[in-house]
Amino acid sequence: MKHIHSISVFCLLTVLAVASCSPRPHDARQSSQLPPIFPDYVDVTVPVDVAPLHFSLPDSVADYIFAEARGKGAVVMEAAGRWADFDDEQWHRLLAANKGGNITMSVTARRSDGQWVRYRDFVIHVAADSLGAWGLTYRRIAPGYESFGTMGLYQREFSSCNEYAIIENTAVPSSCVNCHAARGGDPSAFTFHVRGAHGATLVQIDGNREWLSTKTDSTLASCVYPSWHPSGRYIAYSTNLTHQAFHEVAPSVLEVFDTGSNVQIYDTQTHALIVPPQLATDEWMETYPAFSADGHTLYFCTARRQPVPDGLTEVRYNLCSVAFDASTGTVGAQVDTLFDAESRGLSAVHPRPSPDGRWLLFTTADYGCFPIWHDESEQWLLDLHSGEAHPLAEANSPLADSYHNWSPGGNWMVFTSRRADGRYSWLYLCRVDADGHATKPFLLPQRDPATYYGTALWSFNTPDFTTGRVEFDVGAGARELVSDERIQVSMSRRH
Repeated sequence: MKHIHSISVFCLLTVLAVASCSPRPHDARQSSQLPPIFPDYVDVTVPVDVAPLHFSLPDSVADYIFAEARGKGAVVMEAAGRWADFDDEQWHRLLAANKGGNITMSVTARRSDGQWVRYRDFVIHVAADSLGAWGLTYRRIAPGYESFGTMGLYQREFSSCNEYAIIENTAVPSSCVNCHAARGGDPSAFTFHVRGAHGATLVQIDGNREWLSTKTDSTLASCVYPSWHPSGRYIAYSTNLTHQAFHEVAPSVLEVFDTGSNVQIYDTQTHALIVPPQLATDEWMETYPAFSADGHTLYFCTARRQPVPDGLTEVRYNLCSVAFDASTGTVGAQVDTLFDAESRGLSAVHPRPSPDGRWLLFTTADYGCFPIWHDESEQWLLDLHSGEAHPLAEANSPLADSYHNWSPGGNWMVFTSRRADGRYSWLYLCRVDADGHATKPFLLPQRDPATYYGTALWSFNTPDFTTGRVEFDVGAGARELVSDERIQVSMSRRH
């Protein structure tokens, strides 16, 4: 006991000694400017359970930061160093004490000449509600055009900066892992697709893995772009003939497009694909299916076939819907056009209905079905009650804003954006109110954001929320993939 006590005293003295050696601001010059912090967390609104918003200043501005966060009463916390690295426990106590209120942040920086500068204070708004999810899943990939490179599906705890791999393509070399989804945020029902020599579609329910071969003689290709039915029995996929081409003139670089696509519904109980004729037409391309939260409606996108690549700029997708009857596994005969994007000179893709059934979130671009490569792409909301649609102006930027999803409660959304540098797509979150307006988006926090985002050179896409960790046995899954043992799906007679 004496030995343990001695160690504890030594550790405490060490911490105090380090703290006493940390420089504190003195004779600071007051600036009327806001601090040029990265990420830009000035005046953002965050869930009460968000991870600490660590930030830094450019090296050209300061070599040391002293930040002070103040809430109501006497609740104060400090962070100092090369970047503002807030303590996790203190941060969460501060947010909990200021739920529904504000945190005032003071930043004082030391310049290279030793002069301290005190910037104008800024506010972080703490929402009264939490995210309602454990965290996020997403694909993380180094941008490339000719090969898959290193990539994977990852999950990130929202209240911390802890990231965990679900599966990386190093488990099965020369493969591409993509197109993942959990059932309404429930990680116990999960699907993703693997492309490459050992390609397959995984459907995992309550830990039971099934590796499917979803290409049949009657379908165009394998199943991608999944959306779970809330019952868990059905998964809507599209099957796409996808190609890529390069632009000859800057600033556009790459174009990804389809020469054909259909929507189909997989029955997890019978291993059969339901391919309704109204979702698999010859003159139209149907893609990006999404079930409503109540399961009664299937949303999707459709565009007239055009000769591509020459006619690519004339390919414009509209948002449509059909009724779905889960008791019989059939879709309604009538296809309704909800948003005629083509008449507006736009293309609308990636429909995501809100959990409460009020909104349909989607992305627009000038043409095509892959807006992540379009600088003009932006987020829109369609009011499913009134039929009115509007750009989500508060969340959009001059550069590509694309892949998105709703939180389980429907108050928050996550999306990808290239707004930081035009090259890499990163994850941003914002709150959406009852009138369909968004708060200022904030970049997903990282422990040392300048280093993480400045040197990692990753792009993020297809983000989704989960209410818990996805449990996936990578070792067993990799062995099963390499074995090439697959369940061959059949074609259902149901329409």
